[in-house]
Amino acid sequence: MQPVNTSVSENPILEVAHAAHSEHPDNRLFGFVVFLLSESVIFLSFFAAYIVYKTTSLNWLPDGVTGLEIREPAINTVTLVSSSFTIYIAEKFLHKKQLWGFRAFWLLTIAMGSYFLYGQAVEWSGLAFGFGDGVFGGSFYLLTGFHGLHVLTGVLLQLIMLVRSFFPDNYAKGEFGVKSTSLFWHFVDVIWIALFVLIYVWQ
Repeated sequence: MQPVNTSVSENPILEVAHAAHSEHPDNRLFGFVVFLLSESVIFLSFFAAYIVYKTTSLNWLPDGVTGLEIREPAINTVTLVSSSFTIYIAEKFLHKKQLWGFRAFWLLTIAMGSYFLYGQAVEWSGLAFGFGDGVFGGSFYLLTGFHGLHVLTGVLLQLIMLVRSFFPDNYAKGEFGVKSTSLFWHFVDVIWIALFVLIYVWQ
């Protein structure tokens, strides 16, 4: 009795099944977009709560606080928003298989994100109110801190992608890691623009 041939290359049925399996669409990017949408719902909930509290509170600002300084946050905003362009250029270099151009602009994006985090830390250290100083104090630190956590996550993801760019044949199966990290970074930038208008411009 001869053994049953289970080789994919010599068994037509297994070969068809294998081909059908390999043709499954890659839904990872779609799944990541769904994740970002869920994150958007969280931020939108915080935004709505901030607006309700501000428009209904009799004493919105803590005692002794007349408003927020806007110059340094504006510089940080320009830096962060500009980093969306540098990461876009980095992706363009990667599409052209020009890895050193990709690494240079990717590293520049990391530097700009790190500068934003540094600027936020400096701002926090100079504020005259804390997390427990009224609804405004709690809302301010919650919103900016939660966003800052996302910026830090984005910077760490970019560092991982930068290191992986030195691995041989890292992009042989596509650029999902770079695309998803870039998409996350654009999301972080858009959220900050809304935050900046909400907290610093609308005073």
